[in-house]
Amino acid sequence: MTFEEFILSVAGGAYVQLGIVEDPFDNTKKIDLDMAKASIELLEMLKEKTKNNLTKDEQDLIDSIIYDLNEKYNEKQNKQVRQ
Repeated sequence: MTFEEFILSVAGGAYVQLGIVEDPFDNTKKIDLDMAKASIELLEMLKEKTKNNLTKDEQDLIDSIIYDLNEKYNEKQNKQVRQ
């Protein structure tokens, strides 16, 4: 498994936890913001721990995924607060 594949795997789990994509095990969409936040924090930790040790493509990938997941997490969290 490459670094990129690992990052995409963790991100895929976060997208499932955010209810953006279906859970591949039961083909349902469900939201678990606590687990989604944990996945995002894992990616942020990996970014910090691998600082100055990634290729440009790897850095761009992790940066863009963290940004996108944080945006989607905030949207879901704000939506729950308003309900």
